[in-house]
Amino acid sequence: MKEKHMKNIQDILKERILILDGAMGTMIQQYKFTEEDYRGERFKDWGQPLQGNNDLLSLTQPEAIKTIHGKYFEAGADIAETNTFSGTTIAMEDYGMEDLVYELNYESAKIAKEVADEYTAKNPDKPRFVAGSIGPTNRTASMSPDVNDPGFRAVTFDDLRIAYKLQIEALLDGGADILLVETVFDTLNAKAALFAIEEVKDERDIDVPIMVSGTITDASGRTLSGQTAEAFLVSISHIPMLSVGFNCALGANQLTPHLEVLAQKAEFNVSAHPNAGLPNAFGEYDETPEQMASQIKEFLDKNLINIIGGCCGTTPEHIKAIADLAKEYEPRILVGS
Repeated sequence: MKEKHMKNIQDILKERILILDGAMGTMIQQYKFTEEDYRGERFKDWGQPLQGNNDLLSLTQPEAIKTIHGKYFEAGADIAETNTFSGTTIAMEDYGMEDLVYELNYESAKIAKEVADEYTAKNPDKPRFVAGSIGPTNRTASMSPDVNDPGFRAVTFDDLRIAYKLQIEALLDGGADILLVETVFDTLNAKAALFAIEEVKDERDIDVPIMVSGTITDASGRTLSGQTAEAFLVSISHIPMLSVGFNCALGANQLTPHLEVLAQKAEFNVSAHPNAGLPNAFGEYDETPEQMASQIKEFLDKNLINIIGGCCGTTPEHIKAIADLAKEYEPRILVGS
């Protein structure tokens, strides 16, 4: 089943640019969920505050998550990301919910898959895919969080590998077609996720498409752990990937030079899901769908990408504007093909 999907998506990517969905968090914010909404009946007596634990909404507000996926597919998305950005035992420790990690990922993938299947059935010529979203965790394996102790690490490679493996197994069991290691600020964390994916692939004797998306955190054009776009690409290129790209941190126009590096060097598809500009003083994103699409036009004119979507601040309206524009363009041709 998975191999069939892989062939499908590889073939489709040769024909057209694929559209990734937009921000889950931005859409959740529109619901203005209270602490009680996050808790639902099941967690009403939980001993810690739960508001802000968006992954939990797959259990307590599944209809809202389902609706959000549907809006993105309606807008033209080919790929939906699961509501699992913080779905590791490491990130869930903040809420005392480590024991719920398998269920959170499984249910999130299941919800997204149900909606994807509905849309595929409506239009079989445009199959919809589910990408299991694997976030970076809130710890870094490359750097010390303690300025007075540079050798200290809050997490080890093995801690990360074990945490990611549980998430990966649950995402696949729930029906994810693709695994998306995203918002990579520390490549060592990403390597732990990729190592865990390879382990699961070997154990299950399956092949599953892998997308890896880093994040450039400042004007110097480096990831938080200090790598340039090219160094990031080189350090993960030993893994067979469906795509490599960048998301978050920057708006579309600031991302262009870094995508140019990937487009010139990568033997993989190139993806981008930038923010709707940079946040304003209130942490909100002001870029309209039209403004964002006009910036993404540069990616398309320069033939830099194969997969395009949106990160923080993007909505179905942004994705529709991007999808309508991308229809007019051919996908980037892979290096060496």
